[in-house]
Amino acid sequence: MMEKTFKQLTELSRYLSGRREQLMKAWRMASEGDPQQTTVDSLTRTQFYDHIPQVLDVLEEELKSWPGGEREAAAKKREKREEIKHGLQRWQQGYRLSEVTREWGHLHLCLTGEVEAFAKHDPEIERETVAEAQCVLVKLINNAINESVSQYMLMEKETATGRARDLEHALAELAEVERQRGMLIREAVHDLGGSVQAVTTAATILSLPTLPEDRRSAVTGTIERGVKSLRMMLGELMSLARLEAGEERRKVETFDAAEVLGEFCAVSQTTAKEHGLWLEASGPRPMEVEGDSDKVHRIAQNLVQNALKYTKQGGVTVSWGLEGTDHWWLKVKDTGPGLLGGPGAPMLNGLKEATASARESDENAVQAGGEGLHVLPQVADAKALAARQRPGEGIGLAIVKRLCDLLDASLEVASSAQEGTTFRVLLPVRYETDSRAS
Repeated sequence: MMEKTFKQLTELSRYLSGRREQLMKAWRMASEGDPQQTTVDSLTRTQFYDHIPQVLDVLEEELKSWPGGEREAAAKKREKREEIKHGLQRWQQGYRLSEVTREWGHLHLCLTGEVEAFAKHDPEIERETVAEAQCVLVKLINNAINESVSQYMLMEKETATGRARDLEHALAELAEVERQRGMLIREAVHDLGGSVQAVTTAATILSLPTLPEDRRSAVTGTIERGVKSLRMMLGELMSLARLEAGEERRKVETFDAAEVLGEFCAVSQTTAKEHGLWLEASGPRPMEVEGDSDKVHRIAQNLVQNALKYTKQGGVTVSWGLEGTDHWWLKVKDTGPGLLGGPGAPMLNGLKEATASARESDENAVQAGGEGLHVLPQVADAKALAARQRPGEGIGLAIVKRLCDLLDASLEVASSAQEGTTFRVLLPVRYETDSRAS
């Protein structure tokens, strides 16, 4: 009996392999028809399918593997890897957590329908075979939901940890400003020989004629830089808080992306020259798309500001273009030292892994005869970068990531000490449904 069931499961595996294209189409149609899944409308077929074909390969391998055998164990190990990659890429693509779980449910229903169709097609298929197949499906979908959701939540947790570190840094800067002010107070009191009874602010101290001019200038600069840094960081934290609280909505309208980005680059030339850098802009003109022009402007602004801030020689290139008929891209490339990775940079690590996962899906799609999305290529990095994150870097990336989520856009990154850093944002040309609009 066991051998007959095993033989029929092997036949089911071949049947599912032959029905792969129809199964994937049915899954996408079910997801597109789900009113609670809106992000799927902005994805290409390659992006949507992601690592699911590899998961189905594993399912077919499990069906024709003897229970408890080495082949089954190896298949389950590979299945877990693919499910983790899927969860990571869905995070990159801006999926909400509920969308991640619902699409697995749709895939389960599609697979169940195929198993039932297989059983009806061949009257000799035994009930035990169908029951065993459904058991394998339930285990696969349950494990897939657990792994995908766990990876998604891990990225949310790690990015929050990075923001907490940035806030700690801001508080440390504030403490340093207070320390400098305290030193001024002590020096002023000492110089005045006790004639000053109370000094309440650094501004009052700086106005005292007895304070040496060189000391006055140095401390003034320190306090001004500290206050400016704090103001910018706290402003970014407020912007991020509004995005995460869902207080910002997208305003979809037709606009000329080339005009918006070109004007931004023209205005930013002064800032680039102040840093001793060049700033170039290139791309087709005009380029009309749908979307929120203000948020596209903010994405470009954050990426360019970070690039100018950390690039010491050379400059920054901002480019844009169309990706097929359904998407367009924005790319910001610098000649800097590369973004710092390691345990202290969770957002960057997640984006690098997600980009690698998207690149793998892209390559698989091209090999299968489909269209690729020109995901950023991997760059070699012979020089190891320190395992830490620059102050404020995590907040800036988190804001860009949240804006991308809001615009149903994906964010890719490639960075090395030799070639600098490139960010690529892939956005929809149009929005068919707009549940995130104001």
